[in-house]
This record gives sequence, structure tokens and C-alpha cells, in this order.
Amino acid sequence: MRVTREGHLLQLTWMPRLFPVNCYIIEEENELTLIDAAMPFSVKGIIATAAKFDKKITRIVLTHAHDDHVGALDELKTLLPEAQVYISERDAALLRGDRSLREGEPQTAIKGGVPKKISTQPDVLLHDGDTIGSMTAIQTPGHTPGSMSFIDSRSGAVVVGDAFQTFRGTAVSGTVIPWFPFPAMATWNKDQALISATKLLEASPTLLATGHGDLLRNPMQTMERAIHKAQMIQDRSN
Repeated sequence: MRVTREGHLLQLTWMPRLFPVNCYIIEEENELTLIDAAMPFSVKGIIATAAKFDKKITRIVLTHAHDDHVGALDELKTLLPEAQVYISERDAALLRGDRSLREGEPQTAIKGGVPKKISTQPDVLLHDGDTIGSMTAIQTPGHTPGSMSFIDSRSGAVVVGDAFQTFRGTAVSGTVIPWFPFPAMATWNKDQALISATKLLEASPTLLATGHGDLLRNPMQTMERAIHKAQMIQDRSN
């Protein structure tokens, strides 16, 4: 496991050169927030990293309910019973294994590894604009119907789950990077993903923290190019 620190944010990465899977610890004044729960084998690294602080993980916040973002959730909840679990109201259904679509949503199939055996139930259902410590929730559907991102009011760092990827190239969710196509393959709706990517750009982030790939500092120009590429692909397909 690799740990990269940028201000209040720590990126924890497993398999960084082959198939990077990230989760994040956000340091608050008196506590820690974990964003995403990575894979089942990630528990030891998460707990060991948190133990270096004289603070406890009090929140487990999920960007979306795919297996590689919730894999360690049940064991973490067992080890951290007082930590509250947060997920969007919409993706709480996916966390239960429910792939059904709602009225008014684009009727494209939900893709990716939706968990089948997670027993942990969320304590808090998130909506756009909710605050979690120093973080503000941004509704960014596309990769899944209820994907959310979180921007730190102190630094402008934004944790986006799979709304973007930065491994093998920076791309909007749904845009295929040839040497790492998996986030694109697991994307529910490309049109929604493009709208959400533009929403994230408009938030003027100072740091882009994704589910797969390295931290991207001063990301706005790179994000803008990725959005432009996604728009061109969308225009050609229409």
C-alpha cells in the first residue's frame, strides 16, 4: 500500500502500478473521515494508517456503491462500530444490491460490480450540498445514479470517486482509456457523467482525487481537456 499526503488529505493506494484502487482519509481537527472503503484486503492498511493519528475514524463516507469502493465496509464497521456510514440516498439502494432504475432517470443499465453481500446499513443518507465535517457533498451522477463527490472547504481538494480517472490518463467517467478501460466499462450513463464532470470543474478544485490514479494538483486545465474530449465523443455518437 502506498500513502500520499497533500495537506489534510491522505490517499491510500493499493496496486498502484497495475490496477490502482484508492481511498482517502481526511484529517479534521478532532477526528478522521474515511472516504470509500476500497477492497476487502484494504482493512489492515486503513486501520494502520489511521492509527498514526491521535484521532479516531468517526465517519465512513462512500462516493458510490461499487465493490471496489465498499469492499472493506463490513469489516471496518465491525472494527469501528461508532463510525457513522454515509452514502447518497440514491446509491443506498445499490448498496443493498438493488439495480432497479427510478422513474425519471435515464433508463440505461447500471453497470459495474454492485455488492451482493454487504450487511452494513448507512446511518446518514446524503443529498447535494450536505456538509460532512469540512467536506461538502456534490451530487455527481453518471458513473452510478447516486455517485457523489466531496470538496474540502479548507483547501479546495475534491474527492470524486469514479467521476474522473487519472490512471493512464485523465478522463471523464465513460471515456475509455485504452490501457485502463475499467471505469468507463462500469459507467451507467455517459451523458450524466459529462454533466457532472462540468459541475466539478465549475467548483474550481485545487486538487483532483480519484478512485483510480494519482492525485492531480492544479487540475482544472486537465479536467477541461478531458471534458472536451468526452463532449466530442458524445457529439459523434449522437
